[in-house]
Amino acid sequence: MDRTLGKDSDPVSGSMDKSSVWDVRPLRRLVPVFPSQPNSSSFSVPQGAAPFFCVPPFGPFPSDVAPFYPFFASVGSHRHPEQNSQAPSGVGYGNPVTAAVPITSFRMQPPSTAGVNGDTGPSRSSRSRVQSQSHSSFAEEDGYSNSQNQGAQFLSSFSMHVADVEDTSKSARRKNKSQKRTRGSGDINITLPDVDADLIVNNILSSCNLMEFDMLRRTDGDKESVGYILLMFDFLRRKLSQVEDSREAMPGVSRRPDLRVGTILMNKGIRTNIKKRIGVVPGVEIGDIFFFRMELCLIGLHHPIMAGIGYMGLTVNQEEESVAVSIVSSGGYEDNVEDGDVLIYSGQGGNVNRKDKEVVDQKLERGNLALEKSLHRGNEVRVIRGVKDVANPSSKIYVYDGLYKIQESWTEKGKSGCNVFKYKLFRLPGQPEAFMTWKLIQQWKNDITSRIGVILPDLTSGAENIPVTLINDVDDEKGPAHFTYLPSLKYAKLVNSAESYGGCNCHNGCIPGNQNCPCIQKNAGYLPYISNGVLVNQKSLIHECGRSCQCPPNCRNRLSQGGLRVHLEVFKTKDKGWGLRSWDPIRSGGFICEYAGEVIDISKIEELRGENEDGYIFYATRTYQPMEPLCSDSDGVPKIPFPLIITAKDAGNVARFMNHSCSPNVFWQPILRQSDKGYDLHIAFYAIKHMPPMTELTYDYGLILPDKEERKKNCLCGSSKCRGYFY
Repeated sequence: MDRTLGKDSDPVSGSMDKSSVWDVRPLRRLVPVFPSQPNSSSFSVPQGAAPFFCVPPFGPFPSDVAPFYPFFASVGSHRHPEQNSQAPSGVGYGNPVTAAVPITSFRMQPPSTAGVNGDTGPSRSSRSRVQSQSHSSFAEEDGYSNSQNQGAQFLSSFSMHVADVEDTSKSARRKNKSQKRTRGSGDINITLPDVDADLIVNNILSSCNLMEFDMLRRTDGDKESVGYILLMFDFLRRKLSQVEDSREAMPGVSRRPDLRVGTILMNKGIRTNIKKRIGVVPGVEIGDIFFFRMELCLIGLHHPIMAGIGYMGLTVNQEEESVAVSIVSSGGYEDNVEDGDVLIYSGQGGNVNRKDKEVVDQKLERGNLALEKSLHRGNEVRVIRGVKDVANPSSKIYVYDGLYKIQESWTEKGKSGCNVFKYKLFRLPGQPEAFMTWKLIQQWKNDITSRIGVILPDLTSGAENIPVTLINDVDDEKGPAHFTYLPSLKYAKLVNSAESYGGCNCHNGCIPGNQNCPCIQKNAGYLPYISNGVLVNQKSLIHECGRSCQCPPNCRNRLSQGGLRVHLEVFKTKDKGWGLRSWDPIRSGGFICEYAGEVIDISKIEELRGENEDGYIFYATRTYQPMEPLCSDSDGVPKIPFPLIITAKDAGNVARFMNHSCSPNVFWQPILRQSDKGYDLHIAFYAIKHMPPMTELTYDYGLILPDKEERKKNCLCGSSKCRGYFY
C-alpha cells in the first residue's frame, strides 16, 4: 500500500505496512492546505500553542479545499505569479555637506543687505549607510541578479517567517520582546525584526482601513489602485526602516524592510494586476519609476521579484508554450542599453554574473526559451530599464520604458568565454519618451546650451549649491518679475520660547535610538528622517536641531537646512504662468525645498491684498488634505506655535513658483527649530510619491478656516478631483 504524507485519514493502529514507500519531502517544501469546512483541520494545534505559519499556498485548489487564515482571498484567485523571486537592496539619496552661500538677487542684482535671522547655516543630512552584502548575487548595483536560480532559498526562508506578523497575542509579544532572529543564504543574513515591528505594521494597516481597497482591482488595476499600493508599500517600508535604524547595527547583516513589507502586502492580497498579461498593464504609465523590484511585482508590471525575464503560458494548437511578457535590464548581464529605441538583451542563466560559481553556457530554457518563442510569435514585451541612482551610485532606479518587440536572436561568446544568448528588441513607435528623457537630461547637465529655451543657467546666481535653470520654450517672455533670491526664511527676530531649551549634545550627530537626545525625545522617540534622507511620514509638527544644538551641519536631524538636493527648473507653463519641475528623479518622502521669504505680521496682509500682490503669500494657518493612505498623525490642521505667514513677493526661492493642484504630488510640513534664545518655524516641501524627471511639482494651497473670507481663484490643475478653485 502506497501512502502519501498529508492524507486526511490516518491508518488503523497496527495496520501500517512498514515496507510501504512514503512520499516524504523536506519540511521547507511542504505547503499545507486545509479543508474548507470550518471545524475540520488536517492537523490539530494544542491549546495555548503558537499557531502554525508558512508561505501562503497558491492554487488552483481542489473544490473542497480553501487557503487558510490569514490568506483570506477566495479560492481560485491564488495563482502564483512567479515562484522565482528576490528583492532589492536599500536605495536612497546621499546628503553631502555644503558650504554657506550669500543671499543674491535674481538677474545678478546687488546682494540684499538685510540679515537672515533664521537658522540658515549650511547643513546636509548624512550620507546613506549602505549595508555590506558579501554574497555575490546580492552585490549587484541594484541588489538583484537576473538569474532565476539564485537567491530563491534566501527569499523563501525570509517568507517563512513573515507570516508571524499575524501572531499579535500578548504571550507572543512577551516571548519575542527582545528576541531577534536571523536567517541567511550564503554569507548574507537577514535580521527579522522582533514582534514590535510586526505590531507597527499591523497597526498601520488596521488604521488605514484596508477594506476600502477594492479587492476586485487585484485582477485588473487602475491608476488609483496602483498609486494606492505603491504609496502603502513605501510608507510601511519607511516606518520599518525608522524602527530598524533605532536598533544596533550588526556586522554582515543586511536589514531589508522592503522584503518584509512586500511579502506582508502580497500575503494580505494588497496588490493588483495579479493576472499575467501581454502588453499594457492597467494603471501603469510609461516613464513611471520604481526604487525596488518588489514594487514592480506588487502592481503586476513584472511578476518575478528575482528573475529578469517574466513569462506566461499560452495554449497554441492544444499545446502549452511560454512567451515572454516583460524584462528588466538592470545591468546584471552584458546588456547594451546605449540606444534609446534599441536594446540588446542578454539571456539568463549560466552563472554569468556569479563570482562564486563556475560559468557555463546558457541553455535555451525557461526565460530564454520564452524570449525565443516571443520572437517567432511577435508579441509585445514590456521593458523596464535600470539606471544608476546618482544620489546613491550603488543602487538602481527602474524606469518603465514601454513596449518592445524582439527582432532577432543569436548566441555569442561572452566575456567569460561561454555562450550567451542575445536578443535584439526594438521600441514600438508612437509611445511617450521615457529612457530617452534621462539621456537628454544628462546631455543638459554636461552642456546647458543644448537645452532649448534657456534664459538663465542659474537664476539663484550661486545662492544654492545646485543651480536652478530658468526655461521658456513656450513663448517670448524673458522671465518672471524681478525678485531677490533668498535661500531660507527671513525672520525680523526669533520668537521667544516659554520653554528653556539648551539643545542636544550629539557632537557626531543625532543617532537613532539615543533616547538621551532631547531632539529625539521631542519627536516621540524617533528621528523623523531615515538614513537615506527621506521623511518617514507627514506630521503635524517636526522638531529639527537648532542653533543651540552641538551636532554638526550634516546631522540627520538638520535635513531641511542644507538647501536644494535636486536640480530644479523654473519653466513657463502653457496656461498657469511659471512652474517648477526637477531634472532629477525624486523619491517618495524626499526633501525638495523650503518656502523661503519674509515672515510678516498678519496686519500687513490687507495691505498686500490692496496692492493685488497676494499671489506669493504662504499661509501656514490654512487647513490641508492629509495624505492618504499614508496614515498621517495630522488631521489637516497644522499644530504650530504661532500663525506663520510668509511673503515671497520681493524675496524668496524656487518654492514661490510651485503651482497649486487639487491632486498634488508634493506636501508641506511645519518644522520647528529651537534654541535657548527662542525658536523659528519653517515650511519644508516633500514628495508624496516617486516622481520621474521633468514632472511638474505641485502642492495644495489649502483651504481657509470657516470663519475667514478669501477670494477664490479659478483652478486649472486638470485633476479628476479638481475643486474648480483655490485660494
